[in-house]
Amino acid sequence: MLQCLLFFSSLNLAFGSTILWDGRFNDMTSSTELESWSWSNQVGPYQYYIHGSENVASYVNLDSSFKNPADTSSSQGVKITLDSTSYWNGQTMRRTELIPQTSAAINMGTVFYHFSMQRLATDAPSEFREHQIAFFESHFTEMKAGWISGESATSDLTLRWDVSSASRWNTTWEAGVWHNIAYAINFDAGTVAFYHSTGADDLALAVPAVSVSASSNGADWHLGVLELPRDGYADATENIFFSGVYVESGDLTTSVSGPRSNTTSAGPSTSSSSTTSSTQSAASSSPAFTTTIPITTQSLPSSTFSTVVSSSSAISNPPDDMGDNYDCE
Repeated sequence: MLQCLLFFSSLNLAFGSTILWDGRFNDMTSSTELESWSWSNQVGPYQYYIHGSENVASYVNLDSSFKNPADTSSSQGVKITLDSTSYWNGQTMRRTELIPQTSAAINMGTVFYHFSMQRLATDAPSEFREHQIAFFESHFTEMKAGWISGESATSDLTLRWDVSSASRWNTTWEAGVWHNIAYAINFDAGTVAFYHSTGADDLALAVPAVSVSASSNGADWHLGVLELPRDGYADATENIFFSGVYVESGDLTTSVSGPRSNTTSAGPSTSSSSTTSSTQSAASSSPAFTTTIPITTQSLPSSTFSTVVSSSSAISNPPDDMGDNYDCE
């Protein structure tokens, strides 16, 4: 009995990593299913309206080869494409973006926005233009890549994590490398932390919580890419690949393999006093566990969403049938 108590004490088991919204494309057979979504028919896991004038296959495609091979809970990933037609709503920016379609509380308390992303050497995002990736409407947290306005150099191969347009983390964005990312957002406290790994490695805390004006209406996180124009550089076809996309609450799942269920994952985790360490998975003869990190959460009453426009982006209104006037950037 004592040995059992010591064993479970050392593991410090914590259960309750709940997936609030699952965007892993497991229930989709083709990207054409996105075209079933409209403001009057809000079906499926994603809102799909920020894209160019061609059919969906020009901008969004699904395939098992588009995912991180270590992400065993996803059956496929998504390729997001920019081409010469990727202009939405009369804007000068090229855009292809998917937005969570959910009524879940992905904008309350402490939540974790998970995704993995990769570029290839072929049809890579331009190093001569700014790319805003996996961003919120107010741009309080986002990934960025490429040349940023004001840089002394003419090109930039850096992948960055930005908080309110200030870079907090960066690395060279090499072709063929999967970057696994989780935004740890505390909407109560107004903070965001950054978890990162590459390939099959578990997520680890890369940047501790940073104070930020965290705000969301629950339908303004943009999975995809917005590319700012730049004189002297012609449009070219560009692809970014994503997989392992979901939002969870409770304990942070650090394993890139991801939670198996679209409701709740359970498994060994560290104590709340040491949020950057992780435990070893159970033996292969036992049921699979997901390594998690416990985070104390509190419920937050629904708050009023206020739109903040990035200084590097232009204001635009969505289609007339959207109902509410959000600035979709």
